[in-house]
Amino acid sequence: MGALHAGHISLLNYAKPLSDITVCSIFVNPTQFNDPKDLEKYPRPIEQDIALLEAANCTILFLPTVEEMYPDQDEKWHINLQGLDEIWEGKMRPGHFQGVTQVVYKLFNSVQPDIACFGQKDFQQVMVIEQMIKEKALPITIALCPIIRDDNGLALSSRNMRLSEQGKQQALALFRTLQFIKNNVQKIDLPELKKMATNQLETSDGIALEYLAICETTTLQEATVIENNKQYVALVTARVEDVRLIDNMILN
Repeated sequence: MGALHAGHISLLNYAKPLSDITVCSIFVNPTQFNDPKDLEKYPRPIEQDIALLEAANCTILFLPTVEEMYPDQDEKWHINLQGLDEIWEGKMRPGHFQGVTQVVYKLFNSVQPDIACFGQKDFQQVMVIEQMIKEKALPITIALCPIIRDDNGLALSSRNMRLSEQGKQQALALFRTLQFIKNNVQKIDLPELKKMATNQLETSDGIALEYLAICETTTLQEATVIENNKQYVALVTARVEDVRLIDNMILN
């Protein structure tokens, strides 16, 4: 959605060895914002974005208008996401993932990629798009690309532009808590570990916690025990200086 940073460029760099042509789409999609104020505030530094893409040798920039993507303003869309749109981010932002899949399906049809690279930072979104690909039987492989963090561990995000330096320091509590969970997931029972991690965030300056969860990766159902044949992820969302930040860490 623009306001590109090193995290976005890392997706292009990940894609280059896999393909002869790299396409970056930039589109601030109105259907995935359930808060009009959030849509209005979303940064759109397009000239800066173009310069970054040129420097990264991106082959094509796809920069459609809202009218191009939604010629029918009354267009209806709903897809079965197997409950992934009803938990965590889906619960906090009703309709968000229907809007995400609606526009990504349009982007996929326009570009017809073989491989689509998505950042791990939006972990639930990647799972949702995987489900859409299954539902629509699309011949596309999803590449899950690592989270890019600054030197202190803060996950890079376009929303970080709205944080003060103090806010960025306060936001590091999310990374520290995720590391704490990863370091102790095999040592402490999950309910107790979640309780300790939640308390760690709730007592951190400047953190307004929305949710923290330890989940099995494919269904994102909250886990109470670790099973050896499954993979797990810790998800966290919090507000810092009224900026909503999400982060996660794969645990095994």
